[in-house]
Amino acid sequence: MKTSDFNYDLDESFIAQHPISPRDHAKLMLVSRNSKEIQHKIFYDILDELRPGDVLVVNDTRVRPARLYGHRKGKEEEIEVLLLKPLNAKVWECLVKPGKKMKLGTEIYFQDILKGTVVGITEDGSRHISFEIKGTEQDIEKVFEEIGQMPLPPYIKEKLDRQEEYQTVYSKYIGSAAAPTAGLHFTQDLLKKIGEKGVKIVPITLHVGLGTFRPVSVDNVENHHMHSELCLVSDQAAEEINKAKAEGRRVIAVGTTSMRTLESMAEDGKLTSGHKWTDIFIYPGFNFQIVDGLITNFHLPQSTLLMLVSAFSSKEIILHAYEEAKKNNYRFFSFGDAMFIRKDD
Repeated sequence: MKTSDFNYDLDESFIAQHPISPRDHAKLMLVSRNSKEIQHKIFYDILDELRPGDVLVVNDTRVRPARLYGHRKGKEEEIEVLLLKPLNAKVWECLVKPGKKMKLGTEIYFQDILKGTVVGITEDGSRHISFEIKGTEQDIEKVFEEIGQMPLPPYIKEKLDRQEEYQTVYSKYIGSAAAPTAGLHFTQDLLKKIGEKGVKIVPITLHVGLGTFRPVSVDNVENHHMHSELCLVSDQAAEEINKAKAEGRRVIAVGTTSMRTLESMAEDGKLTSGHKWTDIFIYPGFNFQIVDGLITNFHLPQSTLLMLVSAFSSKEIILHAYEEAKKNNYRFFSFGDAMFIRKDD
């Protein structure tokens, strides 16, 4: 299976540069897993597509303002540091630009409150940076909140009006380097209506990490290795989802991160509780155990996310749907429109 099999052409004009307002007024494409049938709706119409008894699984991770800007002592050149994941209380794995100059022992200063020292370099070029807060016992997360910026993908050129535009309305546990963007379409009012319809809304957690920023660089899909990300499923969530599966009710994942968490924690057709670091890579041929429907955005060409949605339906159906999306002026990627992939029944 070739990476190039998942390519498609997209003009930059289709890439959404800002979130739509209200959130639930994005376009929604309904796609059948079993046929090429496509319908065009507005996202708030998802209420009509959900059934009483469905379980809607959301990822309640919260994005850390993980992009920091600093400089080396006595140097004017700006250094960009993207926090990826903590290794211990002080040391973090980071992406650094310009990376080649960040040798072991290099010190980076962030405003007047934070200093970072490069203490490790990985094979893939990431840096391990030890952070020290100057003259205070302030919590490191609070410092990141104070001086950090949202780590928007490189294809988004415009600045946010508010940092909360890149958080889901149900975000709770900070730890992600990027937003679970399918969830950005939900409003509190829409979630309330969904709950009143008898749909169970169940939170799980996957902290989005390095894999979001790394393209597939190998020719053969099977040779790609996913970076690991921390996922968590509570006892209550596992019980609710397993009950639904036993009773023949649908489990619908909001976003690829929810999908990856559910399938990572599946054993013999049941969802287990607990936490783990997952590097699950879902591409065509994958055997799904938990998920019956998927709400997702429109993804980059040749990306692992496009491979995932192709595995859940088929490459042919998904690429056909993407062409239809372009004909109907859908907005693509993180702030773009949505797709609901479900069975015909």
